[in-house]
Amino acid sequence: MLDRALVFLDLETTGAAAHSDRITEIGLVEVDRGRHIGEWSSLVNPERPISPMIESLTGITDAMVADAPTFAELADELFERLAGKTLVAHNARFDYGFLQNEFRRVGLKYAPDVLCTVRLSRHLYPQERRHNLDSLIERHGFSCESRHRALADARVLWDFTQRIHRDIENTEINPASTRSTRRTMSPCMSARARICGHACYGISAATSGLHGGRQRKSPASNGRQPRAIWACSSGTYVG
Repeated sequence: MLDRALVFLDLETTGAAAHSDRITEIGLVEVDRGRHIGEWSSLVNPERPISPMIESLTGITDAMVADAPTFAELADELFERLAGKTLVAHNARFDYGFLQNEFRRVGLKYAPDVLCTVRLSRHLYPQERRHNLDSLIERHGFSCESRHRALADARVLWDFTQRIHRDIENTEINPASTRSTRRTMSPCMSARARICGHACYGISAATSGLHGGRQRKSPASNGRQPRAIWACSSGTYVG
């Protein structure tokens, strides 16, 4: 896993729908072949109000983002930082879906390899029931000075990666990392994936996909336009 360039990333957003909600904060940690290269973060003006619920969760207010750059103003710099690196995120479909949609709005195509640390934790610690970020912080004794702030959460993912490389052999980490990486992912993000708290992966109903290491056969489309199947450890949803 540490044989490549990685960017550990977390986003804060106005909601759970990548096609309609917007990013309010970006935080990332850059690592090249196991060496910490640097960190970067920015508030982002979402060009819409932040709801009281999201404000209470993240602590990010309308006043804080009023003078922040928009995503369009940050896009070129961010794209350059991400280029050629594997994107590492927790519930990666969420962060990747938002990034891809935001980049698309400014005419950039973003299609990296994507490694989900929820999936990685499940593969490496199958005896554990919960793999959300709070569970990882508690289980491994990580510190997080500002939970639900982008850079602080991204640092936890780098801490987790360093911990597994101290505690677990590469012969176990490498295949788990491969199984946790997706080269292409659907650009749209169902809110169900964020709400249920599990890693969810979208596939076409005309194809079948892997779910928890098992092959899941998808229903026939009956000549209609294929719908998306959201496969997640708490169930499968068609939408």
